[in-house]
Amino acid sequence: MDLATVLDEFTARDWQVAADDAGPLRVAVVGLGWWTREEAIPAIADSRLCETTVAVSRTREKAREVANGVDGIEHGLSGEAFHDGAATDAYDAVYVATPNATHLEYVESAADFGKAVLCEKPMEASVGRAERMVAAADSADITLMIAYRMHTEPAVRRVRDLLREGLLGDPVAVHGHMSQPLLEMIPNPDQWRLDPELAGPGASVTDIGLYPLNTARFLLESDPVAVQASTDSSGEAFADVPDERAAFTLEFPGGVFATCTASQHATQSSHIEVIGTEGRARIDPAFFPSEPRQVTVASGGTTVDVEFEQVDEMREEFDYFADCVLTGRDPEGDGAHGLTDMRLIEAIYEAGERGERVEL
Repeated sequence: MDLATVLDEFTARDWQVAADDAGPLRVAVVGLGWWTREEAIPAIADSRLCETTVAVSRTREKAREVANGVDGIEHGLSGEAFHDGAATDAYDAVYVATPNATHLEYVESAADFGKAVLCEKPMEASVGRAERMVAAADSADITLMIAYRMHTEPAVRRVRDLLREGLLGDPVAVHGHMSQPLLEMIPNPDQWRLDPELAGPGASVTDIGLYPLNTARFLLESDPVAVQASTDSSGEAFADVPDERAAFTLEFPGGVFATCTASQHATQSSHIEVIGTEGRARIDPAFFPSEPRQVTVASGGTTVDVEFEQVDEMREEFDYFADCVLTGRDPEGDGAHGLTDMRLIEAIYEAGERGERVEL
């Protein structure tokens, strides 16, 4: 496959196996924060293979308020009612978008009910709890997918195609970055992303540094063998976390390095670039769904700014999840894949604290 062919097929759903009328997969959405209300539920409504039928929140009142405002949602449940098994005949799968440290309890209940799970990233607040999640899914023989939007983003998939076809030569380095002004977005320092008991070991690496980290793994189709890191927190609001800003390097087999930076206290910005022995490809912006992705490819003496139709990343993610469930396939971003990220995250914080290279 040459460069022109890869670019001509830019927006192809190369992952879809199920027919468009194979669904719908009925989804219970758990956690009704702004992301679920403004991104997930509209994406499901626009999808080919899914529909939302159940809404779950800590309180029954909020769940019913959301349910009453969305066509097709049949039940609004409290978390307690969900765990007790209410309305299990009304949904086939569960989307978990609660604070990180509460994912496990919902996944375990879903597994007990034999329901497939799409769980937001990072999959939990610690490696130990993530391991329990994978064990629960394996024991119940259910699909567990971690919500990596980049896995179905056409820009990312086409760059991976370029690498697979050798059009960039051998990969040498990856550069990735993501930052956002968290306290402008949510002007309250008393929020779960800054609470280690709910978020996990940090704020920037766990929440947004995970994007360049995981996308580097996806593009290279390889896992790091060691990490190095530096972190800093000087703002008062970030006193309880080590990483108001962070820089970390992932060392892949064969001497390929991914250098990544992340900050919850900076202007909104994101990009990822792969440099090979014969070319390079850059996605900029890369990770925010509200920003149209732009791709530049340089290979064989030609530089191309790729123009393509943008897709709703959340819609693609839900349809890919449904496609896997309906056809009995394992998703690429399964529980074991997410668990590797959790181990990398903990190693990054360990490396930052020790000031030393940490091997995986």
